[in-house]
Amino acid sequence: MKNSFNALHMAEEGIAELEAKLLKRILRVTQSPCDTEALVDNRKLHAFCSNDYLGLANHSELIQALVEGASQCGVGSGASHLISGHNLAHDLLEKKLASFQCEHIPNARALFFSTGFLANVATITGLAKLAEPGEASIYSAALNHASIIDGVRLAGAQSKVTVTLFDHRQLDSLIETINKDTKPLKIIVTDGVFSMDGDLAPVKALVQIAEQCDALLMIDDAHGFGVLGEQGHGILERFDIKSDRIIYVGTLGKAAGVSGAFVCGQAPFIDWLIQKGRPYIYSTATPPAIAHTLLKSLSIIEGEEGKSRRKQLNKLITYWQNEMQFSTWEKVISCTPIQPVILGSNANALAAAKLLDKMGYWIPAIRPPTVPTGSARLRITLSANHSLQDLQALITTLQKIERQVNVGRTS
Repeated sequence: MKNSFNALHMAEEGIAELEAKLLKRILRVTQSPCDTEALVDNRKLHAFCSNDYLGLANHSELIQALVEGASQCGVGSGASHLISGHNLAHDLLEKKLASFQCEHIPNARALFFSTGFLANVATITGLAKLAEPGEASIYSAALNHASIIDGVRLAGAQSKVTVTLFDHRQLDSLIETINKDTKPLKIIVTDGVFSMDGDLAPVKALVQIAEQCDALLMIDDAHGFGVLGEQGHGILERFDIKSDRIIYVGTLGKAAGVSGAFVCGQAPFIDWLIQKGRPYIYSTATPPAIAHTLLKSLSIIEGEEGKSRRKQLNKLITYWQNEMQFSTWEKVISCTPIQPVILGSNANALAAAKLLDKMGYWIPAIRPPTVPTGSARLRITLSANHSLQDLQALITTLQKIERQVNVGRTS
């Protein structure tokens, strides 16, 4: 007689518990390129859920650049960057990315990663090793992305870092705590644009705190890079910030439309991450064809087409904020392409997402643990490829659905 398979039983019980709490996630398979219309289960849906903010993911020039890059460099890098995988395309990309931030970070240098998650984990754990174990403190915004949370946790385990969470909307407690901190290494970590609320971090105030308290300030500008600033250089350009204390992280799979991420800071910090950032050291380098494609994307972002796309995006954001009115649901004030609608309960969010799907819209329900309990929502994201007519139709549909969900809830 075989022994019972405990691990399988535990997995089945865990999934059943998630289903009972309306927290189980389900994969949906797209059958089309990333754009404002998606083919899902052989149905065309209006997509308001991707992070392709500038609409570059299916751009003809980027497709051509990827083909060109593969022709020149092949389809794989073959090794980690420090072995033999660091191609000329990677080097050129890093130099171009550093130039995006050189007005804001002196002696700027950039380091390219395959994902934003790896970039954050490598940066946080690597910087924590600047101090001896137990001699560093990390101050992390409470609503930071999961990659930052995991990086902070790992730094705590590896380097015995003291971790303190703070509310980015109220900095008094951060100031009070960090002023009492006597450890030689202090790192403040925050999202630039908070991915579930769409609000901006108070980066000017955080820079002042970092300078006054001799701390580093790490900003994950995943949802700001390409979108914010006259040239799309991100949140540092938006607020005209200059500081030698900033470690800047940008993502290249969102507004840039391709894949990967980068870390930018003063050259000694980047050199340190090459020595101590384990996810960088021990990961196979991203295919150089991707880096080649990103060079074209960066050219578009800071050129006239990028400016035109940001202008269209901001037009849509303004229209949404002015015209979208709910009776019971909560619209969040946001100047970014992230426009969440708070419904509260998991059941309401799922019901709304299901009704939207029936009416031809793809806007998934976002539930805990991605957002705090009781704040389940529809995370609506706008793209420069959306038209004003697309947005007007969505507003009409959402107002109709709100009435249906409210009737269902009270009946």
